[in-house]
Order: sequence, then structure tokens, then C-alpha cells
Amino acid sequence: MRYLITGGCGFLGSNLGAKILKDGDELFVFDNLYRTGTEQNLEWLKSLGKFKFYHSDIRAYNDVEYAVKDARPDVVFHLAGQVAMTTSVDNPRFDFEVNVMGGNNVLEAVRKYAPAAIVTYSSTNKVYGDLEWIDYLETDTRFIAKGYENGFDEKVPLNFQSPYGCSKGATDQYMLDYAKMFDLNTIVFRHSSIFGGRQYATSDQGWIGWFVKQALDTKSGVLKEPFTISGTGKQVRDVLFADDLISCYFSAVKSIEKTKGKAFNIGGGVSNSLSLIELFRSLENTLGVEMNYNRLPVRQSDQRVFIADINKAKEVFNWSPLITSDAGLKKMIEWVSES
Repeated sequence: MRYLITGGCGFLGSNLGAKILKDGDELFVFDNLYRTGTEQNLEWLKSLGKFKFYHSDIRAYNDVEYAVKDARPDVVFHLAGQVAMTTSVDNPRFDFEVNVMGGNNVLEAVRKYAPAAIVTYSSTNKVYGDLEWIDYLETDTRFIAKGYENGFDEKVPLNFQSPYGCSKGATDQYMLDYAKMFDLNTIVFRHSSIFGGRQYATSDQGWIGWFVKQALDTKSGVLKEPFTISGTGKQVRDVLFADDLISCYFSAVKSIEKTKGKAFNIGGGVSNSLSLIELFRSLENTLGVEMNYNRLPVRQSDQRVFIADINKAKEVFNWSPLITSDAGLKKMIEWVSES
């Protein structure tokens, strides 16, 4: 099998690449090395095996076309993207170019030069909007979405809000439409929160890793001032460890006859949901630290709760997570400590 990964030096891309190299398949990696940690991940991948690297920009159609024509992929994992809500607000044009133009570049290149390839797209729960039409209960540690205690399924109405929601949502829909109109083998994954090794988290993206770093810096005495959070800390996400996400991608690809042209909400599910406050308490108990933070106003269009109802993925391609949030958090602490 020949695999092309756009954004292949990012957190998820490098983990998928490592799996491909381990399995002895052919790997082609496309990345502009823009994000923090991508150069380190590229060197790490090089230590695992041989592959072809395109130091290219997803916004440039010629770059994408060349990679697709050259790699002749059986599978394209399209992960390249602008991934931060805050960046999309600060620079909506950049967000549009990367997410919408970049996504269309991939689809057009595949349609013309590799129409039999399977294309997966890393979408987001933000395609459902801020979900403020739902009634919420508030406990000491978290919000609860009334009527959606088991999570949100794919029947929830799409509601693109914020430049990020619009750009990711547009390519989400383009992917599904290219399956209908051009018979491409596309699959859309609407991700909740993902974490794991090779994730060089920032304050804008990768919240589990970011707060693990704050806890470790507190423990070591590096962090002298309280860190900040947006909102009350009671906002909830379900979290999914990278190893489980990798199994999701490969399972869906193997079941392309069933997954083609479909969207799936992908996350850890209800049993692996956490609020910020609950995460902080877990870190405090595990590391013996006190998490001191200051509150900032709630971010625009931030969801109080998103928990993925993952039943559709389980029914269609027999996938569900195996690594609990507690086990994943321990692995994350180890990786951040070492890195």
C-alpha cells in the first residue's frame, strides 16, 4: 500500500506515519513544517525508516498535484490544516486558504490523478456550532448537556460558526460531495479532543498536553505565575488517545465499502469525558501539585460540552476506543516529561 499524508509531520500525521513504516508500507509525507514540533517529528520519522518527504504548502495547487502524481497513493490521509480557533479569528484569510483551498487542492488532485484512492479528512466537532440552543445543567465540576447525556451523534444539525468552523465545515462538506458527484472514496472524521505522544501542544491547540506541561512546570518550579484558562473550567470534552485514533483510521479504510461518503463523530465517548477542572484534579492527585490558574472570558463560539456519540463508527466499521482517559493521561505525562 502507498500512503500519502498531508500534514504528515504533525501530531496525528507522524503517529500514522510511524504505523505505516512499521507495517512495511510505502510512505509519502507532505508538510511545510509550519507548526511547532514538526521539524522534531520529521527527524523522528526519519529514524524509523525511509520515506519520501515533500517540503510543500497545501495552499499551492501545483505542490499538491505534484505530490499526488508522484506518490500515486492508495490512501491519502488529509491532515494538513489550520487547527486553532483563535488563529482563525486573528487571521481568517489564512485560515480559509489553508483549510478550504488546501482541502479543495487535495480533492482536485486526487480526482484527476488518483481517483481510486481513499481520502480521509480530519474534520472537527466545531461544524456543529456553539450548541447554545441546548439546555445545560451545571455541577461543581462540569456542564451537562440535557438530552445529550450519551453524546452528540451525526444527526445534530450542522451550524458553521467562527472562521474555523466555516473553513473546516466547508471542506467537510466538499469531501462528502465529491463522493456523491465524482465517486471519490472519501471519509470524514469529526474529531473531538485528541492527545498523545508527538503532540507539541500550545495554548491554542492540544489542551490536554498543554495543561500537563503546566502541571509539570509547576512541579519543577519552572512555572512562577498562574496560567490562564478561558471560562469557568467546567467545559467538557471527550478525549481520545492517539493509538485509538490510528486504529480508527485504518479500520475505516479497510471498510471503505461501508464508510465511503460518510461522516463519523470520533472521540473517547462519555466514559472518557473530562472538564478542565476534572483534568486539573487528576493532575494534582497524580503529580502532587496545586494547579493555580486565572480565568479569562469565555472564548467566542466555544462549546460548553461536546461529547461524541461514537455508536455509528462502532456499527459501521466496528471501532471503539480501548485506552481509557486515565491510562492515556499517564502516557501523556510520561511523554511530556521526556520531551
